[in-house]
Amino acid sequence: MEGRDAPARKVMVVVDPTRESAAALQYALSHAVLEKDTLILFHVEHTNAWKNPFGSFFRKPSATSGGSGGTTSSSSFSSSTEAGGGVMDFLEAMKHACEIAHPNLKILVEKADLVDGKDKASIILAQTISQRIDLLVIGQRRSLSNAILGPKRGSLRGQDTAEYLIENSKCTCVAVQKKGQNAGYLLNTKTHRNFWLLA
Repeated sequence: MEGRDAPARKVMVVVDPTRESAAALQYALSHAVLEKDTLILFHVEHTNAWKNPFGSFFRKPSATSGGSGGTTSSSSFSSSTEAGGGVMDFLEAMKHACEIAHPNLKILVEKADLVDGKDKASIILAQTISQRIDLLVIGQRRSLSNAILGPKRGSLRGQDTAEYLIENSKCTCVAVQKKGQNAGYLLNTKTHRNFWLLA
């Protein structure tokens, strides 16, 4: 099979309760990770509560399979996600979706707090360096100004998190936008801009 002889990599997906993040994870699962890779779901936690705007992305399947040696059983997250259960419910739902897509993949969930004086991009960047990440995947919201004027370079001010990470990551960073349900993905990296990938 393709990728059998490739060395194992560490792939990090930045996850949060947004459609962009869900699209980034879908892209990673379908196009980026191989079975011997380690997939790290990394969440930068904000102090304010979140609401789940994408119930349809990660619906809980019927609980027919038992836990496969993970730290938490699949029954630990339930409809409480839709009722605003909390960050752990959301992360467990994403982890469970990964386990269904790739049963043999090593999946880790990690969190960091957004502290005063540090922005989200800097926290993610520091994590990719300390973990020696090979591939970073992040969802990107396309603003009209970005589409017309192009990304701003330089400081993080006026530049979105994904663009900052593309420009400053030592590892390969892919920013993902989902175009419709079956229309594919628009990808941005340091060397490829607005690269179209069919679903």
